[in-house]
Parts: sequence; C-alpha cells; structure tokens
Amino acid sequence: MDGALHAVAFAPQSALGGITDVPAGDVELAMRTSVWSYSALGRLLHHLAPSSGASLVGLDFDSARAWPVYNWMGPCKAALRSLNGYLARDLGAVHVRANLVAAGPLRTRAASGIPDFELLVDRWSQQAPLPWDPMDASSVADAVCFLLSDLARSITGEVLHVDGGFHAMATCLGSGSPR
Repeated sequence: MDGALHAVAFAPQSALGGITDVPAGDVELAMRTSVWSYSALGRLLHHLAPSSGASLVGLDFDSARAWPVYNWMGPCKAALRSLNGYLARDLGAVHVRANLVAAGPLRTRAASGIPDFELLVDRWSQQAPLPWDPMDASSVADAVCFLLSDLARSITGEVLHVDGGFHAMATCLGSGSPR
C-alpha cells in the first residue's frame, strides 16, 4: 500500500451543541472516531507499506480558534494535529510520511451534521483573501494527491492549509472570534 487518506470525523450531536454539558462517552466516541482512527490507519500503513515508503494524509480543520459551532470537534482536530507530529516521528523510521490538509468549510455529508454550518461559510466569504467555494472540494483533493505523491517525498509532520488563505488573516480584535 503506497498511501492512505484519513477522511473520518464524527461527533454525536451533544458534542457539537456545547462543551461543558456533554456526556463523557460522547466525547470519547468523538475522539476515538476522529483521532484514534488516524493512528490505527497509520499502524496499518506501517505494516503494509513497501520498503520504499508510503504516505498517510488526514483531513483537518482550523483548531487554533474556538469556533462558535464546532465545539468538541475543535479539541478533536487539535488532538489530530498533535498526533500527526507523533506519527511523522514514529512512521518516518519506515519511510512513511504523515501530513494533514486543513481545508476551509466544505458542504459535505459530515458538514450537514454541524449545527449552523453556514456561520463558518459566512466567515470564509468575509475573511479569506482568495475566493472560497464551499461546494468545490477539488483544491483539497489536489492537495491530498500532492501529499500522497512522490512529489512530497521529503514532507512529513506538516499541515497544508487549503482554505483560500483564511488561516493567515488577522481577526477582528475584541470580537472574541473571527469576523
């Protein structure tokens, strides 16, 4: 196996609706599904990769901010980002690269489960310096293909932002969240 894409994320509705009043089991399910599964896929790739190496790519979202609608998925994505560095360290010994693509909001099946998802789309339309089309996943797919390819043979432990430049822009001060 030359590469694998981790495009798995899930949180029960209770974990998307708040932070403090969420049952521990729902948080554990979100972490196990969204984070631990990335490690499990890395372990599988470790055993199935050719001696020449392979690439593991995961899908990410900006976890540096406390988004108004993302709730427990934010800490899940922060944990995914941290795990990516550890996988890059441990899998590098067997020539397996581990990288993430941090995409802007895309209207996917998973996004349909996020309450008030349109708030994220609206933020991108206001702040991203490049136009962002939440219906077009092709730029994200292109980045994933690049990271899976030999063109990225010396890249590991990286987070490649494919978000129209949103991540690089300053936010409005005093608002508590991006404008």
